[in-house]
Amino acid sequence: MTANQHRPFHKPRAHGARLFLAAVLGALWSGPAAPQGAGGQAPDTMAQRMQACTVCHGKEGRATNEGYFPRIAGKPAGYLYNQLLNFREGRRHNATMAYLVEHLSDDYLREIAQHFSTLDLPYPPAQTIGAARLQLQLGAALVQRGDPGRGIPACVACHGQKMTGVEPAMPGLVGLPRDYVIGQLGAWRTGQRRAAEPDCMASIAKRLSPQDVSAVAAWLSSQTPPADSKPARQAKLPLPLECGSGLQ
Repeated sequence: MTANQHRPFHKPRAHGARLFLAAVLGALWSGPAAPQGAGGQAPDTMAQRMQACTVCHGKEGRATNEGYFPRIAGKPAGYLYNQLLNFREGRRHNATMAYLVEHLSDDYLREIAQHFSTLDLPYPPAQTIGAARLQLQLGAALVQRGDPGRGIPACVACHGQKMTGVEPAMPGLVGLPRDYVIGQLGAWRTGQRRAAEPDCMASIAKRLSPQDVSAVAAWLSSQTPPADSKPARQAKLPLPLECGSGLQ
């Protein structure tokens, strides 16, 4: 197929992507939500506006058991707010997310974070099935006990014994997609993802081997979240490492 034959296919896709982003921006950039619509239109609520987010993050932000995008429903508001700030300020890199939040105020980011944090929705079934037994054993050991000899704390020490997160800003990890976990730990290892200093997750990720990362991702994505998947109310202090964004 010639280059000229390719052009009619690629242009509409680019045009469609621009239209999609314009529609999403129109929903997000409308300012604080009003309780009701007018003239028979849909109510101008946060739930209505945040439907734009469900294109990637799944219905009501609950995600699915496939793909790369994480669940945002029910995550602590402090964590969600910090991540929106990180995208806006360049500590996390995703072109779409950065473009969407570029002109949103801190107050509106807090409103978005609060909206998703209050959603108590069921999780999809576990994504990973049939992972190798030794890989799951290594993943479980790192999550539940860490590796003190390498300075790797247990994941449960910060993210809660049920791995469903801890208020106000520690996210739940159980049930996250395998590819997402691998991608984020890899981004921390290479400096493509950062958080407020001191960046405890960057320190931990750099101590993990590729085998460790794969094992943790396999274990987390193979677990069925508990019936009560809400974040724990408070962290057990002191945390194993000082974290710049975990407690605010």
